[in-house]
Amino acid sequence: MTFTDFSFDRRINAGVKLCGYDTPTPIQRKAIPLVQNGHDVMGLAQTGTGKTAAFVLPIMQKLLTTTSSKSGPRVLVLAPTRELAIQIDESFTSLARQTDITSSIVIGGVGMQPQIKAFSTSNVIVACPGRLVRLIAKGAVDLKAVDTLVLDEADRMLDMGFLPDIERVIAKLPAKRQNLLFSATMPKSILALTKRILVNPKTVQINATSPVSSVEHVFYRTQNDRKIALLDGIISRSEHKSMLIFTKTKHKAKKLSRKLDDIGYSSAFLQGNMSQGQRERALNGFRCGRYSILVATDIVARGIDCDRITHVVNYDMPDSVETYTHRIGRTGRAGRSGHAISLVTSEDASQLQSIQKVMDVSIEQDAYSAHGTSRNNGAKARKPSAHSPVRKTVQRRKCKPLRA
Repeated sequence: MTFTDFSFDRRINAGVKLCGYDTPTPIQRKAIPLVQNGHDVMGLAQTGTGKTAAFVLPIMQKLLTTTSSKSGPRVLVLAPTRELAIQIDESFTSLARQTDITSSIVIGGVGMQPQIKAFSTSNVIVACPGRLVRLIAKGAVDLKAVDTLVLDEADRMLDMGFLPDIERVIAKLPAKRQNLLFSATMPKSILALTKRILVNPKTVQINATSPVSSVEHVFYRTQNDRKIALLDGIISRSEHKSMLIFTKTKHKAKKLSRKLDDIGYSSAFLQGNMSQGQRERALNGFRCGRYSILVATDIVARGIDCDRITHVVNYDMPDSVETYTHRIGRTGRAGRSGHAISLVTSEDASQLQSIQKVMDVSIEQDAYSAHGTSRNNGAKARKPSAHSPVRKTVQRRKCKPLRA
């Protein structure tokens, strides 16, 4: 199957071709026809499965083939983080380059006036709920022309406390519209939200909690005070193109990045209280290769689409299987191979057990160890019992799917 099988407008097909893609992913094969037929859709899929294009492409087709008598944006996409909003906007822009469809982002950390103007010039608005609610409260924007609403990463938005803001936004939308909700998990709060928003929805589910394929998973047992030495050894031994390292806290992300700089690695950090300009400089530097390492909190677990990432390291273990899945979904994208490395302490026993259950992995001793390869002393690798890894490799995919 190819994208031409969806009978898209030739301009959309041209945009897909310019992006270099021809094989739809499972979520795209199942969701696109439903969206094209006007159904409300609830999509359950992990990050890295191509779900963004699963709603971007049919929405573009709708914009090109139907008209509205009202002025203003016809499509509203809500996303939990600035990074994800930017990524979705970039997907619209790249896939619509052969059309006159325009997209704009509405996020915090930047001026409001250009965003207010975008509501009179753009077909699509991709927004974070908090900033959009502020614009609505100021009476600066009008949503009366919206005929398609997308809630992307809905579970993450609810986790971040955006439900009241989402409700305020929906109250300003026309009652008659198409609703699309995408989520990686289906907690009770999401079920309640879907019942209130979606009308006779069609459900599409694609391995909602399974790890991305084509990724090798390694878990190292260690102690907190030995993590830096172990991480140094892992970095120096790995043939990484770009490495994304996750920490639990903002302070630790900044501190770890600076330690890596002191050792001699090229790194940047990303966390929630940075300005939008600082975030963009860190992300752009990482994407273009200026920094080979990015240390971040879970603010980027959903929202970064960087094909350069070959390794994801859980310096601190995530608090759930879902978060683990989202983190490692940053590598092994578009059918490429990837590596997921986790540093596990005795405090992480329950998290590791939950991940093992999903991945069907058993704990085994392994002769490989990254300990002792410090760039500072050049010592040869040893295999202390404190750093015994657990491995799991998932079979690689052969197709080249669209990851927009």
